[in-house]
Amino acid sequence: MTTTGSPASGAAVGFGVLGPVECRDGAGRPVRLGGPRHREVVARLLVARRRVVPVDRLVADLWEEPPPGATGAVRTFVAELRRALEPGRRPRTPSRLLATEGPGYVLRPDPGADAVDAWHFEAEVARAAGLAPAEAAPVLDAALATWRGPAYADFPGARWAHAERARLAELRLHAVERRADALIRSGAPREAVWDLDAHVAEHPWREDGWHLLATALLRSGRQGDALGVLRRARQVLADQLGADPGPGLARLEREVLRQADHPDEAAPATGDEVWSSAAAAYEGSVPARSPARLEATASLLRELAVTGAGGLGAARRHRAAAVAAAERTGDAELAARVIGVYDVPAVWTRVDDPDAARTVVRTAERVLARLPGDAPETVRARLLASVAVESRGDALAEGALPRAADPPGRAREPWRRRARQAADEAESAARRLHDAPLLAFALNGTFLQSFAHCGQAARRDAIGAELVRLARTHGLLGPEVLGRLIRVQALAGLGDLPGADHQATIADHLADRYERPLARIFTTWYRALRTTLATPADLAAPEDTEATEAAYAEAIALLPTCGMPGFATGLPALTRLAPVVRAGALPAPEAFAEADWGPYAPWVRPLLLLGDNRPDEAREALRTAPRPPHDLMAEPMWCLLARAAALADDPVLSARAAVVLGPAEGQQAGAASGLLTFGPVATYLAEAREAAGG
Repeated sequence: MTTTGSPASGAAVGFGVLGPVECRDGAGRPVRLGGPRHREVVARLLVARRRVVPVDRLVADLWEEPPPGATGAVRTFVAELRRALEPGRRPRTPSRLLATEGPGYVLRPDPGADAVDAWHFEAEVARAAGLAPAEAAPVLDAALATWRGPAYADFPGARWAHAERARLAELRLHAVERRADALIRSGAPREAVWDLDAHVAEHPWREDGWHLLATALLRSGRQGDALGVLRRARQVLADQLGADPGPGLARLEREVLRQADHPDEAAPATGDEVWSSAAAAYEGSVPARSPARLEATASLLRELAVTGAGGLGAARRHRAAAVAAAERTGDAELAARVIGVYDVPAVWTRVDDPDAARTVVRTAERVLARLPGDAPETVRARLLASVAVESRGDALAEGALPRAADPPGRAREPWRRRARQAADEAESAARRLHDAPLLAFALNGTFLQSFAHCGQAARRDAIGAELVRLARTHGLLGPEVLGRLIRVQALAGLGDLPGADHQATIADHLADRYERPLARIFTTWYRALRTTLATPADLAAPEDTEATEAAYAEAIALLPTCGMPGFATGLPALTRLAPVVRAGALPAPEAFAEADWGPYAPWVRPLLLLGDNRPDEAREALRTAPRPPHDLMAEPMWCLLARAAALADDPVLSARAAVVLGPAEGQQAGAASGLLTFGPVATYLAEAREAAGG
């Protein structure tokens, strides 16, 4: 379900009916519709598809035997729904979303398909019909992922929902079969087999399902299994329908038997054989020093980076060499394309190789300065997006910790301002050009540059939601996984655990379906965090603590092979520190003697020194500590500084921490990272304000 627009407009509200009826506002937050009758009014009006439903029709649909006052009850439901759906509407102004018209009511979500998940599903299935198989499969997969259960699941016996529910169910079955067909035609028959096996078991009368399953098995080189499926289909159709297989199944059965008799004519080439053949053709056709080789290499590195830890590490090692080689050609546009094609989704805000990131940014800036005036705007915009993405966190520099006594207006970190400017320019260009892949890349840069201030989880959730909408509309797998993971982090920070759970579930589904194993690392860490957020520390039972420890042990076990040192280093130690800090205690030196704090050491050290009863050294550590980088761990690191400053009697730093943390007062410290939490930011704010003298 997607939403757009401002909270006061109809476009801001998105409805979900593919499962229990639900509603979310423009920021993706659940809207409380009220009781079952309220939700049924909404559902009945959505079935009408922006047409007026008379009040007497609503009464008849809601009650088999309407009670006295039923009409008045419907009017009350509508009034309460209007307050929930349009909280910003001024009194006595007409509702633009749930309107009174003639003898009844009409619900007018945004005219686009995205406002209602069922409408979006229909539009995506229709769009996929005009795409090539390799493009149609991910579109249909994303469309099917919107289903959360049977359509209008709250109202299984409602007569008004029967026809619509049946229509949507049939369309879903059609989409399942068309997705399988697209996978088979695009050379991925093995991927279609499992879902088709479940599909025919649940819907054994659908001959298309049997045909597709047998075809997928045949194309996978499993002639015996394909023949077994066809014979099972024959038996099922005879037992349940008293009918013989249709001509399509009969022809396929003859083909399978022919291939069994003539194995040399069996299955077509495998993916490995196709790859080897194509690679050999490329080697023989493209000159060794051709610019095309550099561009092809850069594209290959982009694909390699999302295959897992090994691929990510290899891509990182070779990318800098490809960029340098492209710049040495003297062709600025070629160099720009080689840099800009690497639009690998980035959800973590600390780079794995700061030196390589600095090299890419500096090269990109030189190439930008040399691009000819008539260079395509997309080429320039991709360079700008690359600057924004590679400049995330503290990739380029680390500024000194700002003190309250700093002169107002003092200029700091021009590189950070440049990175934010690059993100803004790339995003503006992508919107102007209506270039969906470019916009997804630019929004990744916007997300990574959205950490100038604490408390920005809602803004990042909006970025993630736009990425998901964009990706689902245009069949962009990587950006959808990225958008889902961004939303997991942001919704966790905002305390919307059901919303974060939903996003994590879809991210896992996409990651498993399309072999994006790194996504699982982030969702596993989120689920460990969730065990902490779900139960307040003062109410946690021993079994809750054991569950949290087990969940974090599972998450930590993924780190050594994740291939992301910028993400992994220091995290295990922080997970051990978190419960100590949440409890308001100081860390015992002996308990953390062997801890590897990684990049977080400067902000943990003052508390460790205080725990070791060395206050003077703690004050010196606070005085020399660098400012926490502008990234997903900024808020928890500022909370550590705030507590240490309060305990060490540093009013200057306490005052600064209070200012920085103020916008995040209602959030859990660190939860927006999707990894861990130090508890409510409000606790640290209170300590800092008191230490600052008010």
